[in-house]
Amino acid sequence: MTEATIKEPKATAADTLLKIENLKKYFTIQKDKTVKSVDDISIEIKRGETFGLVGESGSGKSTLGKTIVGLQDPTEGTMFYNGVDLSTMDRKDKALANREMQIIFQDPHASLNPRMRVGDIIAEGIDAHRLARGQERQNRVYDLLERVGLRPEHARRYPHEFSGGQRQRIGIARALAVNPKFIVADEPISALDVSIQAQVINLMEDLKEQEGLTYLFIAHDLGMVKHISDRIGVMYLGKMMELASSNDLFAEPLHPYTQALMSAIPVAKPGAAKRERIVLQGDPPSPVNPPSGCRFRTRCPHAMSICAEIIPDFREVKKDHFVACHLYN
Repeated sequence: MTEATIKEPKATAADTLLKIENLKKYFTIQKDKTVKSVDDISIEIKRGETFGLVGESGSGKSTLGKTIVGLQDPTEGTMFYNGVDLSTMDRKDKALANREMQIIFQDPHASLNPRMRVGDIIAEGIDAHRLARGQERQNRVYDLLERVGLRPEHARRYPHEFSGGQRQRIGIARALAVNPKFIVADEPISALDVSIQAQVINLMEDLKEQEGLTYLFIAHDLGMVKHISDRIGVMYLGKMMELASSNDLFAEPLHPYTQALMSAIPVAKPGAAKRERIVLQGDPPSPVNPPSGCRFRTRCPHAMSICAEIIPDFREVKKDHFVACHLYN
């Protein structure tokens, strides 16, 4: 099997907040078995943008997000934050980078300590980084609660006293408490009622404008990803399959996997032409023993003999539109 050379999207140093080169995250589950959850991903996230990340369960989206913010150590690869290699930063700069990169978790119930009051949950980062004490700390917590649509008196309550949407607002306030620049939103609305999802998304968009934030937005809902994202990456079994602007990806998806995902989106407008549904055959292969060559070839309707032999390059086939597929190599 021939390894591919990844030709990654380019951006100027001034535009790029986070650059990831050949990132891998493997998990050893037995002595001779390894899960390649993130396998050789190279992307750049531009300052001030929302980078959407989609794919089926098990594609490696959440693992990528957690590795970026340091919750998991990478197996291989390099991450640059503000142009500096995170692995070579001194202790002070690394602490600042860790503070500036935060995460909003998928399940607002499981991610909040049930034994802590909301005010203390929000202030965990403030305390850890010694950003404020006493009355200043309290005022900061009250301000954060109001910015996410809650009230100061909520600081004295416990997580179980809130609805799912309110708990996610608490999670957002906790992420904002340390004045971050970059936030990984790991499926932040998937556990919420549909009626609440739009409220949380609108809140995140407002905060992005007010605070000058950059998001990595991970989700299953392609319609919501299109709404909030400037660019979108599509992952499958640990690999990046396609990357383009939100408009370009939805107007002309190139990779067969992306096309199948798009075909499953319901058409909202009455009388609009229905998409031809592309039904993928079979289940995703095991990440312990992924297929040779292209990871998607075992389910791809356009698979060729070369797909089993060579990993396709991730290359620019149109302006700012990247795809890993032998149909375009």
